[in-house]
Formats: sequence, structure tokens, C-alpha cells
Amino acid sequence: MDDGALQRLEGDLRRGVLVLAVLSGLRTRQYGYSLRQVLADAGLPIEEGTLYPLLRRLETQGVLESAWNTDGASPRRYYWLSPDGHRLFAAMTESWRRQVDVLTTLLD
Repeated sequence: MDDGALQRLEGDLRRGVLVLAVLSGLRTRQYGYSLRQVLADAGLPIEEGTLYPLLRRLETQGVLESAWNTDGASPRRYYWLSPDGHRLFAAMTESWRRQVDVLTTLLD
């Protein structure tokens, strides 16, 4: 297998966990850049062109809430989980843990 094929497959895996990672990061209020830093520091860097459309989509779906904060030098839009977002995060976390258990069994 060439490196390009491996990178594409790893990208598929990564895309599959981005929503859960973003929901995890938004259990506390974050603005886009701070969320990118949280994810990058945890080992999951995300491009702005991926993050911001995802945030907008999740907000449209009712999973996130947001508000502008104009108190600082530059206005920032903060995001956090809505009540539905908390329920989705809990359900996805449980699903993720079940999948990890299955894959751990298969890989061992």
C-alpha cells in the first residue's frame, strides 16, 4: 500500500471522530481558535475550513448554541453544547466506547 492510500484511510478514520471530538471540546464555552488549540493539543489538529462549517452545521441542527462576545479587543463567537448537544455527546461517547471495545477485541 502506498503512503497516499494510507493517508486517505487515516483521513477517513479522523473524519469519523471529528464530531465527537468537537462535542467533547465544547462541554465548556470555547471560541473557534481556542477549540482548535484544545483539539490540536490533544493530538487532533483541525483546519479552520473544516471546523467552522462543522460548528455552523451543528448549531443549525440544535446541538450547539453560540453568542458573540464583544468585550475584548476583537469580537469572538463562543460555542457550547445545547441540552440536545449534551444528550448527543453522552450517546456518542457510549457508542464510541462500545466500538473501541469491539475493535480492541478484534485487534488483539
